[in-house]
Amino acid sequence: MTRTRKEELVAEMTAEFKDAGAIIVCDYKGMTVEELETVRNMAREEETKVKVVKNRLAAIALENAGCEAVDFKDTNLVIWGDTQVLPCKIADKAATQFKEHFSIKTGLIEGKVADMATINAMAKLPTRDELLGMLLNVWNAPITNFTIGLKALAEKKESEEA
Repeated sequence: MTRTRKEELVAEMTAEFKDAGAIIVCDYKGMTVEELETVRNMAREEETKVKVVKNRLAAIALENAGCEAVDFKDTNLVIWGDTQVLPCKIADKAATQFKEHFSIKTGLIEGKVADMATINAMAKLPTRDELLGMLLNVWNAPITNFTIGLKALAEKKESEEA
């Protein structure tokens, strides 16, 4: 890889890391290409990015983005996205699905290093779309119950008349 290509990669990652809500660093040693593609597809479905990165380039990109330093060692796969929840969910799902070869090493949430408990807790939270669905269900509940009650009352009146 040429120096100019490395500089381009660092610039791309720096720009994306600045806007990232969460950046999760995972170990993927021993995974097959098919398994890595499964993780990439999970991320693509959620509009989250996944990249196998060179340790030094990722460290420089994080530093340039103003994030706390992370110790990159061995093989690293980085998952990041605009939200805080989705990268954590994808990493947690991949770690569950590929227990033997995939593990979460560390993560950054809003540029600050997060411990594993925080990352696991974020993975359990509902996404924005799920929260909006819950809110709509709460708003629709009174109307739904009212119409069910009216229908039951109408049926009762009809059965009394007959």
